[in-house]
Amino acid sequence: MLRHRVRVQQLDRAPGAARAPTDVVTLDLGVQDTGPDGSLWALAVRGADVTSQHWPDDLALAWTLRGAPHAYRRHDLPAVQRAVRPYSDADAGKRLLNATTPLRAAGIDPTDALAHVARTMRRVVTHPLDKGSLSTRMTAELTEPYLRWCGPCHATHMYEMPFRLAALHAGLELEPGTSPPVVRRAPGFPTAQVAVVARSDDDRDDGPFDLVRLVLHLLGPLTPKQVASFLDAPVKDVAARWPADVVPVAVADVGTADLLADDVEALDAAADADGPPAVRLVGPYDLFLQARDRTLLVPDAARHKALWPVLGRPGAVLVDGEVAGTWRPRATGGRLALELDEWVPWDAATRRAVAAEHERLAAFRGAAPA
Repeated sequence: MLRHRVRVQQLDRAPGAARAPTDVVTLDLGVQDTGPDGSLWALAVRGADVTSQHWPDDLALAWTLRGAPHAYRRHDLPAVQRAVRPYSDADAGKRLLNATTPLRAAGIDPTDALAHVARTMRRVVTHPLDKGSLSTRMTAELTEPYLRWCGPCHATHMYEMPFRLAALHAGLELEPGTSPPVVRRAPGFPTAQVAVVARSDDDRDDGPFDLVRLVLHLLGPLTPKQVASFLDAPVKDVAARWPADVVPVAVADVGTADLLADDVEALDAAADADGPPAVRLVGPYDLFLQARDRTLLVPDAARHKALWPVLGRPGAVLVDGEVAGTWRPRATGGRLALELDEWVPWDAATRRAVAAEHERLAAFRGAAPA
């Protein structure tokens, strides 16, 4: 299963194998852009020719799944916006987290609230605004159910999740490389789609950007509960959209999970793969590490806190789909060193491969390996 995920996520591709940065399949689902290397390094380890100094013009950045920033192909943004709409009002309420209770108490359905915030945000953002300035403008525009007192800031402002999740529905994107993030209008975003958040009963076809199918394809086999956890959606809504063309797979120590029928042959082929194993330094928030079946990724539960701490996650050293250790960058004066934690003894071939990936990461950052 893990080797299959390596292949389907294109982690076995050689450097430069992608024709363009957009030629990476995980962009269909979105590539999370968290941390100093973020989405561009995730594309680089999948064969794209990118560096941390230059953001490709044909990519766009938006707050989407779980409120995190994700990279997409720019021309896909309208289709992505349709796909990330809540499946139901219960789904919208789950996504909005602690904002849902005061909204419902005021008689406002979460889906309507998200649409209202999107309309307001679209009206306010006529030129690029940093997150703080936009938050101040939005606070002045919205009424009490949308606002809260923030102790750390000593100020009243919007709840965080409606702020983030409404942005793409307002036709807005994030300016790459900005901190705090700068929000701006996405060029060419269809005006007719702005603030269209609610789905009708027959509005179920998200085409090639169907999130449930994409998660099953890139991280399968999975259960509805695991997919729902990844999407931060109710299990009931995910189960209602579960594809008919799935095949049950018996997973040792887990039970039964589902795989898309079109992926069965690839799963079988992964079991018989030969040749040198793919060795990769994947980032802390790489899709490969985002799967919700953590006991499959790391069978030793004692290692989970080391790989997924609350703060300061390391990257993972992948060897043929297995997490063989962790890595942390240590940059000084234009040179990049790595702090490595070997979970198992590495043989000479693995050490050579890790050294090559170290050089690759240094080049990506515009530094020399140390």
